[in-house]
Amino acid sequence: MPARPTAPPAGGLGWANLGMDIVSVTRVRRLLTEHGEEFFGRMLDAGELDDCRTSAGLDLLGLCGRIAAKEAAFKTLRVRHVLLPWRDIVVRRADGGWPVVRLRRRAAEYAAQAGITEITVSISHDVDYAVAVAAPILGDPVPPLTHPSPEQSAP
Repeated sequence: MPARPTAPPAGGLGWANLGMDIVSVTRVRRLLTEHGEEFFGRMLDAGELDDCRTSAGLDLLGLCGRIAAKEAAFKTLRVRHVLLPWRDIVVRRADGGWPVVRLRRRAAEYAAQAGITEITVSISHDVDYAVAVAAPILGDPVPPLTHPSPEQSAP
């Protein structure tokens, strides 16, 4: 069995590698104290940081969850000897509140090579830790529905 997920030749769904990560709130708090918010700007883009803000300031649990989600998403790609391309994996909050993963640049290339079309992620946190589980979606995306042109629908 290959180490990396692969989509079957027909383009249908195949098996996939799950990714999981856990992040300590204590560790992130220490990094924030020692290096400031700018440190996390190397890992998260402005939109991701905004998603982690509340009226009281930066939400540590939200920040930890976002970091765990990026790590978990990267683990689904199963690339060896490569540092996590932090800013190429974007985890934003959807209108409904759940996290959405968007891959760009190198992360998108790794995904394409593995036949991964999307990555879905779930984040949970409580007091001292945040955890995330990511699952890749393999195969070709379903094409959008198209309506026949007038020429095609004529008898």
